[in-house]
Amino acid sequence: MKTSARNTLKGTVETVIHGVINSEIILRLKSGAAVCAIVTIESARLLGLVPGKAAYALIKSTWVILTLADEKITTSARNRLCGVVSRIEKGAVNTEVVMDIGNDNTLAAIITNESQTLFKFSVGSPACALIKASHVLLAVDE
Repeated sequence: MKTSARNTLKGTVETVIHGVINSEIILRLKSGAAVCAIVTIESARLLGLVPGKAAYALIKSTWVILTLADEKITTSARNRLCGVVSRIEKGAVNTEVVMDIGNDNTLAAIITNESQTLFKFSVGSPACALIKASHVLLAVDE
């Protein structure tokens, strides 16, 4: 599987809750962190998403919101993945910040240069990624 999404996190489906139209899927990563995804019931059925099934969470780097690890904020984003900044690459308009979130998993985020100036992320500094459940795509091996 090849995708344009910079972030591919492998895990195991832990919980499936079906609503009228959508399903909430909790994917447990090897690190112990949970990723929540909202997909249609039809997508959950077509992918065969049931507890115990291996699956991948795909997250575009532009969908990731970064915050300082010690920031005390409340948001509607269901996913908060924390780690340590492992790489920073500044461009003309945006900065790419890559975090090590454990168990050989990294998470890339694209933020504006203005945000990088404000937050001053540096290699080795702790940070957290906020991701809406509706911004997590799920995939499985065939």
